Amino acid sequence: MKIYYKATYTYKIFRMLQSEIVSFVSTLGNIALFGVELIKGLKTFPTTMKEVMAQSSRFGVSSLPITLSIVGMTSVIIAMQVAGEMVKQGAGNYVGMLVAILMVREEGVIMAGFAIISMIGSSLASEIATMKVTEQIDAIRVLKVNPVHYLFTPRVIAGTLMMPLVVVVASLFGILGGAVASNLASGLTYKAYFDSVWFGLDMHDLKVCILKALSFGFVISLISCSCGMEATEGAKGVGIATTKAVVWSFVAIVILDLIFAAVFFY
Repeated sequence: MKIYYKATYTYKIFRMLQSEIVSFVSTLGNIALFGVELIKGLKTFPTTMKEVMAQSSRFGVSSLPITLSIVGMTSVIIAMQVAGEMVKQGAGNYVGMLVAILMVREEGVIMAGFAIISMIGSSLASEIATMKVTEQIDAIRVLKVNPVHYLFTPRVIAGTLMMPLVVVVASLFGILGGAVASNLASGLTYKAYFDSVWFGLDMHDLKVCILKALSFGFVISLISCSCGMEATEGAKGVGIATTKAVVWSFVAIVILDLIFAAVFFY
């Protein structure tokens, strides 16, 4: 009877759900443990400025073209969709404010986060996962070096510090792209657009944007490194770890964005 029960779809679905829940809890716990260990190690700053600068270049320079492309095209699409209708309704003076608020509060940081995850987060996860499956992590431990401090610290610091800079540049690029699109789509003058931007944005929006970017950079780099450290089973494990890092990072920044929206704008 037990053999027949295990062959049913109900049992297979149950086992699949059980496996996913165990994997979820295990991954969440490991990320938390790695994060605590990383924060404890920051007291001694177990890395060099040279390594931090190398990782900062990776986050800030390497990711900037794709980030600007995504954010710029998003702002152009939004401006093209709303500018014409708002000008027809006599609300042309609010187009710049609408695009700017959307860029600074949401689209700039979210799209920049997605670009960083896709390009840098996956790279971090696959890099550390490859080190794990080829036993380079074990070699670091043999040398009496904490791999979390040695590998995580420069990457997490770089991600946390560079993410706000990337977001600021991307948001500015998105606002400028919205100005061009609004002018082409509805004939809205640049002066009217930027006057609207100037009166629509305030320091509260900018502060929340920077704070959100800092948290996104920390979470993306920590999750990517943590998922890489969990890799097993050779090349297959590297692929699984990279996919997990991307998925978890996407989910994490969406949840964080919801929290920020509820706390600062609700």
